[in-house]
Amino acid sequence: MSGQSITDRIAAAQHSMTGSAISKAVCKATTHEVSGPKKKHLDYLIHCTNEMNVNVPQLADTLFERTANSSWVVVFKALITTHHIMMYGNERFIQYLASRNTLFNLNNFLDKGALQGYDMSTFIRRYSRYLNEKALSYRLVAVDFTKMKRGIDGVMRTMNTEKLIKTLPIIQNQLDALLDFQANPNELTNGVINAAFMLLFKDSIRLFAAYNEGVINLLEKYFDMKKNQCKDALDIYKKFLYRMTKLSEFLKVAEQVGIDQGDIPDLTQAPSSLLEALEQHLASLEGKKTKELSADNRANTLSNAVSSLSNTGMSFSFSSSRMDEKEKQQALEEEQARLMPNLTSDLFDLQPAFVPAVQSTPISTASNAWGGHDALGDLLKPTVSIHSQAPVMPPHNGSKLLANDLDSSLANLVGSEFSFGVFACRSDMWTQPGEKKLTGGTNWQSKTMSSTTAWSPAPLPPAAMQPAAMPVQHMVPPQLGFATLVPVMTQQPMLYNQPVLRPTNPFTPIPGAQMQFM
Repeated sequence: MSGQSITDRIAAAQHSMTGSAISKAVCKATTHEVSGPKKKHLDYLIHCTNEMNVNVPQLADTLFERTANSSWVVVFKALITTHHIMMYGNERFIQYLASRNTLFNLNNFLDKGALQGYDMSTFIRRYSRYLNEKALSYRLVAVDFTKMKRGIDGVMRTMNTEKLIKTLPIIQNQLDALLDFQANPNELTNGVINAAFMLLFKDSIRLFAAYNEGVINLLEKYFDMKKNQCKDALDIYKKFLYRMTKLSEFLKVAEQVGIDQGDIPDLTQAPSSLLEALEQHLASLEGKKTKELSADNRANTLSNAVSSLSNTGMSFSFSSSRMDEKEKQQALEEEQARLMPNLTSDLFDLQPAFVPAVQSTPISTASNAWGGHDALGDLLKPTVSIHSQAPVMPPHNGSKLLANDLDSSLANLVGSEFSFGVFACRSDMWTQPGEKKLTGGTNWQSKTMSSTTAWSPAPLPPAAMQPAAMPVQHMVPPQLGFATLVPVMTQQPMLYNQPVLRPTNPFTPIPGAQMQFM
């Protein structure tokens, strides 16, 4: 099964209608899709744990409800989500889990209906036991071992003997539950179990680093302990050696499934002579006759063992720090990738939309914008769009025009329009820059076309053209698709001399009448 099921979509829609964003995010993170929970949903839930107005018990209870599902995918992803929040969320979440009497009761879980139901159900039961043990450890010591301070001045290195003997078995139990997951490389076959294994791998590195530092502290104080304390400490050290062997097998599986070699630490076994020295010291305290090592040999053996374990601790600490740096770098890159498109869109939004006020489009489809001809054969002026605000003036040809010549030319144009009803832009009016034509004086004469297809109206006598002359500011550009100029006459003042109904009262003003004061 891949993708979200209808049940997932319906559940998400129900949570959207009820306004529960947390429940919707939990539902989205625990869908039936056979892949790990999506990072955006996990990040949102982690963010919720850091908000003081968020109900953390409601978040935990919603995750517990998802583990009651019959599908192994939903249950497994609910456990992964819980583990992820325990690792990276606010400490309030794990505090609430530790305060509960019961957590995950999945010891008898079995999914018989899915293809991988039997195999995955086994890992679900093991995984739930580890999460229960992790919460129990926090309840006992009020600290998460994977987050405690490490190093020479860390918590485990500075802990006193009595508390150290009580704390190390708790770490051992949690590590045992983790190593009991026992996944082989050929069993990590889907994204769900791979996500769980990756979280367990990170916990194993940090948990064993704390465990190793506790054992180093224990060995340094061993020869100064009492008999009962030495007995407990020797038992803890023997179990520590056994868990080192199991952890090395776990790390081999991690290496085979593709985890970076640099993230896998090196395990260095302590010399076997140290175990013999510890046993001989305990036997001497119990009064048994054994060959006890000299003080110098014992100190030398202890120093070699502490040095070996210290190298192991440094390797684990380095691996843990490297994983933390990778997570921070990945989070930073994702944040930059998320912000970069928004920043780019914002910059484009700041750009003003460029809309040209005047758009000149030639009527003719000819390649030369000034070379088109009308039906009569004369050159056409490029028309102006109906959205233009002002007419486009023809290019200045550099010659000086006289006022009388301009009036005469306009009179000729208007007379031609009134005579024939259609006016075509003359080729002699729209000349290319650089051309010089005689436009006035005694040399002015109308241009006649020699072509049979071109035709130009004969000019009217000057006496007939004079009344039709009009100022150039009353000429408006033609509409789109026409090559004519329409003269606009100035509106004459209207005289309200129409007959109106006079009211019976002679002193009331007349409707529609306009009073003029001279």
